[in-house]
Amino acid sequence: MQAKKHTLTVEKGELLLETTLLAGKIMIENGADMARVDDTLKRIAQNSEITTPEIFETTTGIMMSIPGHNAQVKAIARRQIDLERIAMVNEISRAYQAKQVDLTQMHEYLKNLDKSAPDFKLIWLILGAGTVGATLEIMYGGSWSDLLPTFLISALGYYVFYAINTRFKVKFASEFLAALVIGLCALFAVKFRLGQDYGMIIIGSVMPLVPGVPLTNAVRDLLAGHILSGSARVVEALLTAVALGMGIACVLRFWKLGGL
Repeated sequence: MQAKKHTLTVEKGELLLETTLLAGKIMIENGADMARVDDTLKRIAQNSEITTPEIFETTTGIMMSIPGHNAQVKAIARRQIDLERIAMVNEISRAYQAKQVDLTQMHEYLKNLDKSAPDFKLIWLILGAGTVGATLEIMYGGSWSDLLPTFLISALGYYVFYAINTRFKVKFASEFLAALVIGLCALFAVKFRLGQDYGMIIIGSVMPLVPGVPLTNAVRDLLAGHILSGSARVVEALLTAVALGMGIACVLRFWKLGGL
């Protein structure tokens, strides 16, 4: 059975390719799993008369072709976690499916979304990291006397990670240096009797930097058959975990060697 031939003009076909790839780029950059990305992109294409779109997604790029038009590639240069942006792409794709917006309006919406920065302010990110770290320190069996030190150290560690990652864009070095700061601050906090258990302070403080979402997405990608993307995400998450572990291990090793 032959697929139904579409009636898209060259201009509309190019716009469809660009819009679909832009939607996928935003979703992958912000931490969506590949099954969700694949479903959204195919929904956009199928509601534009393309019944059998050819789409290939990885964590570093997307390729798409439709009959009668040139294939296009969109590179993925960065990766972060922003579930709000993923939800916004899903909403506009469903509005397109319901004929509430046309292809041109969706393309403009996605371009503005890609350029905008609807992230939380830095102060809220730091306070959030501190709250997560302090809460988990208690949940893991830490003492209430270590709550405040863990909150402050977790917030400081996240700020170091954010500053290095934003200004120098050196992946894994930001996690390593943040872990160094967290380890040093935890040891000094116990040394000067501001805290009791440096181990629990460290465990709580590094938790906001642990790649939980990438690991979860990696498992989902592997189970959904996206072997390449799942494997890449597993390696990225493991390298992040190794960077955090190396930072803490270096501090503890040199602290003992120095006899402090």
